[in-house]
Amino acid sequence: MSAQITGRAWTFGDDIDTDVLSPGVYMKLPVAEAAKHCLEAVDPAFAPGVAAGDVVVGGANFGLGSSREQAPEGLKVLGVGAVLAKSFARIFYRNALNLGLPALFFPAADEISAGDRLEVDPLGGEVRNLTTAKTYAVEPIPPHLMRMIEDGGLMPHLEKRLAAQRAAQA
Repeated sequence: MSAQITGRAWTFGDDIDTDVLSPGVYMKLPVAEAAKHCLEAVDPAFAPGVAAGDVVVGGANFGLGSSREQAPEGLKVLGVGAVLAKSFARIFYRNALNLGLPALFFPAADEISAGDRLEVDPLGGEVRNLTTAKTYAVEPIPPHLMRMIEDGGLMPHLEKRLAAQRAAQA
């Protein structure tokens, strides 16, 4: 199971809500189009500048607001490798995992600066700031959930398991 994520940190404060992550005015667009507006109200450079593997670092209550799964889905479509936050809104957290986006509780979020190079090991429970050479322990994502994340989320994971069961019965 390969769980290493390496990328640049994009830092945000407390109370980043789903309306900022996935603005309602774009909800009728396909997710790939709506994602181009992700976080534009707080950092217009985010959506055009984020690269595959980059890490979103948030403060407390990340993802509060409506239960729209487009919020974590937009981050995933943009290539975000993981979300680290002091705390998450419950529904955002569950939606992120269900969609295959690692989300880890990270009490030291304030110690990360925008642009720092981070290496995240969700399974091992470690975040390394390659810029400052500081390492942080975090609560790891359990192996069964990491398998689901690596399969692309809950639905692809269930499809894979059902296919394996059908093959075993054939």
